[in-house]
Amino acid sequence: MFNEDKNLKSGGCADEIAALIRDDLSPKMIQEQLENYHNSDIAKSMEQMDRLGRMRLIRSIEPDKLAGIFKYVEPQEAAAFLKDIDTERAVFILEKIDPDAAADILRELPGSDRSAMIGLLNGALRKKIELLVSFDEDEIGSRMSANFISLDSEMTVGQATRALMDQAKENDNIQMLFVTAENGFFCGTVELRALLIAEKNAAIAPLIQHRFPYVYCSERTEDCIERLKSYSESAIPVLDASNCILGVITLRDLVEAVDDEMSDDYAKLGGLSAEEDLHEPLRASLKKRMPWLLVLLVLGMVVSGVVGAFEKVVSRLTIIMAFQSLILDMAGNVGTQSLAVTIRVLMDKEITARKKLGLVCKEMRVGLFSGLILGSLSVLFVGAYIMLGKGYPAQYAFAVSVCIGAALLLAMFISSAVGTLIPMFFKRIGVDPAVASGPLITTVNDLVAVVTYYGLSWLLLLQVLHLGS
Repeated sequence: MFNEDKNLKSGGCADEIAALIRDDLSPKMIQEQLENYHNSDIAKSMEQMDRLGRMRLIRSIEPDKLAGIFKYVEPQEAAAFLKDIDTERAVFILEKIDPDAAADILRELPGSDRSAMIGLLNGALRKKIELLVSFDEDEIGSRMSANFISLDSEMTVGQATRALMDQAKENDNIQMLFVTAENGFFCGTVELRALLIAEKNAAIAPLIQHRFPYVYCSERTEDCIERLKSYSESAIPVLDASNCILGVITLRDLVEAVDDEMSDDYAKLGGLSAEEDLHEPLRASLKKRMPWLLVLLVLGMVVSGVVGAFEKVVSRLTIIMAFQSLILDMAGNVGTQSLAVTIRVLMDKEITARKKLGLVCKEMRVGLFSGLILGSLSVLFVGAYIMLGKGYPAQYAFAVSVCIGAALLLAMFISSAVGTLIPMFFKRIGVDPAVASGPLITTVNDLVAVVTYYGLSWLLLLQVLHLGS
């Protein structure tokens, strides 16, 4: 992919290319000028152009070079660009790039357009792509590559070497060779080095490594990621229900899967059902965001109602309003930390009830001692601030600061439990904890902090010490 002229310009050239296309240059001159730029920069420039500029660029580039450029274009963008290309050239591009990359692009097309385009591909490629696009996006089979070498378990070393040479013309992933039996069953792997140094007439059977990781094509990607990450293999086979090899998951595929899962989890922590993209319509974005926002609006009104219930406390002790955000923020922070730890632990499918209980106890201890330390510091610094900065008597100032420190301790202790128990509850009832936990915990912790803070202020400062009298 990177076998380009070493004198090519690179980095920050997309604007130059876009300007070049806007000039009144002949197609031949455009071709010659574009030879000075890396395919990646040309791909970036296409994303910055309007449709007319993109059409002019595409029509000025030889099909072979255009196929090389499409290797650097995101699937969604590439699918949109294909609509600007004549059918013959679009088919040529799809046949030139890797089948799994072509499948990613075709998945972005509407069903009828996708079927029509696949029907125009050559026979062997068409079968590969039909297989790849047949999987749902959350299945590991949708991420596999057809770029692998397959050998028969009955071959000799010489026969296997010739088969390798024949298949290497189309498949460059040759570090690990995959072996199947006559019925197509996956048998294991043979390392390239082991094959090259073996006797020509010897059978490859003794070279086969029968212990080798694999996944099934219908397994969910999120269920496979942790398992795949624990291996350091360059490619891991993907099998069908009959244990025949369909493709492989390469390190690059794995990195992309991990990145997509992290992006998806990040979106879920914000209460979104899926990650948004730059060009998503307003209606689609609102559809993703509004359900949780409406739920949180109701919960927010509950929080506001609780604050209103303590109106007399606020009116008689106005100084405590200044420190409300301190309690809310710290309760939210410790709850979010516990949430992150819990979701990470819950990814382990084998976690026992005993370990879950241990996690709850551990997080509550962390919240308790964190609250104890920060609460003690708050007593000192907040008391000094109220006394010296606001001019209140020392007795009054430190009475308020003790209340704040106690509220901070209690709120952080409860929030750490909330941040652990809520995702466990959702996991128990079959709801993705990352989807439901993030926004909910934030609001619940606000409620906990408000009740704790104003409740203790009413009890300690008004009822016990009678400060507001």
